[in-house]
Amino acid sequence: MGRRSILLFDFRRDKGVKMLKKIALSLIVASSLFASEKIFVVERESSSIAVIENDKFKNRMENFRNMNHAVVKFYKDEAYAISRDGYVIKFDPKKEIIEAEYKTSKSAIGFEISEYFVAVANYDDKSVDVLTKDLKPLKKIVTNSRNVGIKLYKNYMIFSQMDSDIISVYKDLNEGKKEPNFVLHKEFKNAGEMPFDAMLQEQSYIMGFFNSAFFGVVDLEKMEYKKIDVFLDEKKQQVLKVPHFGFWSLSKDEIFIPAVGDNKVFVYDKKFKFIKSIDIKGMPVFTSLSPNKDFLAVTFSGEDFPYLQILDTKTFKVIKEYKFDGKVLHVRWSNDKNELYVSVNDSNKIEVLDTITWKNIKTINDIKKPSGIFIFEER
Repeated sequence: MGRRSILLFDFRRDKGVKMLKKIALSLIVASSLFASEKIFVVERESSSIAVIENDKFKNRMENFRNMNHAVVKFYKDEAYAISRDGYVIKFDPKKEIIEAEYKTSKSAIGFEISEYFVAVANYDDKSVDVLTKDLKPLKKIVTNSRNVGIKLYKNYMIFSQMDSDIISVYKDLNEGKKEPNFVLHKEFKNAGEMPFDAMLQEQSYIMGFFNSAFFGVVDLEKMEYKKIDVFLDEKKQQVLKVPHFGFWSLSKDEIFIPAVGDNKVFVYDKKFKFIKSIDIKGMPVFTSLSPNKDFLAVTFSGEDFPYLQILDTKTFKVIKEYKFDGKVLHVRWSNDKNELYVSVNDSNKIEVLDTITWKNIKTINDIKKPSGIFIFEER
């Protein structure tokens, strides 16, 4: 190859490298502009959901019925909300439009979503509804009891009957391959007095009770039931009232439980053996673990409603405390950014905290009486 050819080759190569660098830089800029997280905030007194993107108010979706204590869940690119007055509402989280709704009862308490169906536990009427993904009725299971703690595990649907003290396990005969055909598989009677809420921990369905000083655990692989005594401290004082499991936080090795009626967070191992009691500001309501499990956010009730505390999960110490100008009803950690979103109900805003510096870095205004914060990840 001659000198001229070599120079020409080097020139073209350098030009190609520069072009590739420009393309790569453009892609980086474009990806940074793309909002991978879209935040949906329940406006509990307005039958609406506020939409936040790039930490700015974007839109308000109306006509969501009674949003007091409403919950939003996502399944792939689908979104569903359940209202206080028994409506399940499907909406498109990308287009931000309602697609369907179905009223299962006067009051629904919880729901689960799978590939082919939506399952709803009703308080009043006393039943469990199984719907298609487009919210057409498939099956109504009449229990004659208020129903709580609905969960899905493999081909099983599990829920508890509050008025009958029964844990019910239904099996899908279609094995999750199409719209389900649920039949009763097993019932655990006299499980405990007044089942209240449940959580799944691997293959264990764990039920808490209003009036029994233990947890009930169903091994969903063996279909066996056992009762576990849970103690408050080293002196083995029993827990007399189980708090809402939705307010608990599970890390890899520990379970953090807000102590109802006490100014503490209790720490247990995965077998509910007591580890430590952490003193906190006031009576806790809600705990939430950061994505890396290093920090725990704790909210409060009563006169301490405006406060938020951050705990270090390694040292079990409070490292930061905030006081806002209104009740803190919910928090949500970002999965993509070093941010924590705080719902300040009375002040109609979401506060944004930097989880590296712990500074309050931003306020998102004009969110009407915000409560639950839910993040949709656009991929």
